[in-house]
Amino acid sequence: MPGFNLRELLERGAPRKFALHERLLNGQLVRVLRTIGFDRQYVSGQGAHLYDADGNRYLDLLSGFGVFGIGRNHPTVKDALAQVLAADLPNLVQLDVSVLSGLLAERLLKLMPGLDKMFFCSSGAEAVEAALKFARFATGRQRIVYCEHAFHGLTYGALSVNGDDEFRSGFEPMIPDCRAVPFNDLAALEAALANRDVAAFIVEPIQGKGVNLPADDYLPEAARLCRKYGTLFVADEVQTGMGRTGRFLALEHWNVEADMVLLAKALSGGHVPVGAVGLKRWIFDRVFDRMDRAVVHGSTFSKTDLAMAAGLATLSVIEDERLIERARLRGAELLADFEEIQARHEMLIDVRGKGLMIGLEFGCPDSLKMRIAWRMLDQLEKGLFCQMLIMPLFARHRVIAQVAGHRMPVIKLLPPYVISDEDRVWIRDAFDAVLADCRSVRSSVLPMMRDLAAGAMLGRAKAG
Repeated sequence: MPGFNLRELLERGAPRKFALHERLLNGQLVRVLRTIGFDRQYVSGQGAHLYDADGNRYLDLLSGFGVFGIGRNHPTVKDALAQVLAADLPNLVQLDVSVLSGLLAERLLKLMPGLDKMFFCSSGAEAVEAALKFARFATGRQRIVYCEHAFHGLTYGALSVNGDDEFRSGFEPMIPDCRAVPFNDLAALEAALANRDVAAFIVEPIQGKGVNLPADDYLPEAARLCRKYGTLFVADEVQTGMGRTGRFLALEHWNVEADMVLLAKALSGGHVPVGAVGLKRWIFDRVFDRMDRAVVHGSTFSKTDLAMAAGLATLSVIEDERLIERARLRGAELLADFEEIQARHEMLIDVRGKGLMIGLEFGCPDSLKMRIAWRMLDQLEKGLFCQMLIMPLFARHRVIAQVAGHRMPVIKLLPPYVISDEDRVWIRDAFDAVLADCRSVRSSVLPMMRDLAAGAMLGRAKAG
């Protein structure tokens, strides 16, 4: 009897994976993967690890851009999803309200002091879009202030408060009345707010692009300035929230309460798209102020039972396995490891982060051979030297990491909270070995440098 056989589809499709994407999807991404040697056939994932078709195990320090905080395929979340499907629930009735979304809102708000209401959506970018709309409507103001180098998403509202020109270029004009100020600059922020016409200041407590940490007084003073000038303080915790930094919200490190907090990524354990906006009651009630405005803003799949159950299960895992404390402790151990590595390798100039959100910044070394190599790559494209480290980390040590942003000499690590002490040693030894190899500029490194340089020059020629 014919039927749907997922395993058979996967087996038949796997050999054509890259060809399908070249022909039908993003062929440029396939080119990137092949250029840097990341074109693998992964067949499974568990916890912090991926496995390829040849049985090789990889340590994933990218974790789906921070989505897999509790690790891939956690059995508790899988079981919750299976229970939802088995229960034949009356999902997305729309002219109704669901039990699971109410329970998830209740659970989240207990973890977010000062906030009273919850709005669910389908992604972090959707959460940003909702926050911008709510802020403008609730305050009656139009202007939005955001930070340079921020990343808040790629939909038009989110893109309009995205501080990276690489994402904005060619998509102008952005939505009007959005202004950037430098991160960590309170004087610039006050100048932007002083006319009392700004609806919201949106900020990542720790900037994802670069893992830029705020000064100790920045976020408390930014919140005070917002109160002073009648501006809503909106914390984008899409990447920093859900325990990543060793607190449920990164804001807690500075004892700051926001008017709105945005969550997504790790909220569903990585299985179902979901986003959330926690906000003060008066903001919510001003937007949804009459029965005829009950559906003035929403998202079709925002409260699907699968997403809500996954969120509830994820919170249970975080609590039961004490993963926030584990992120704090393991992150402190990793930072200490990298500080020791920094003392041995001159090109590693800064180690920073909180919990399991870590940035490693590299700079031009003192030794002549490395200085020449650094400058050659840096002239072609800022941050290219870091890619030279990412490639052998993957090829020789099976460690997956990422450069922290366009033209940034920073490697960002976002490992799952469940990494073990064995994984920590794996990370430490892999980075130490790759940096030692680069320092000696042995022949094994030179081909990578040539490939990166050739790729950068080809990209420049095509762009011109």
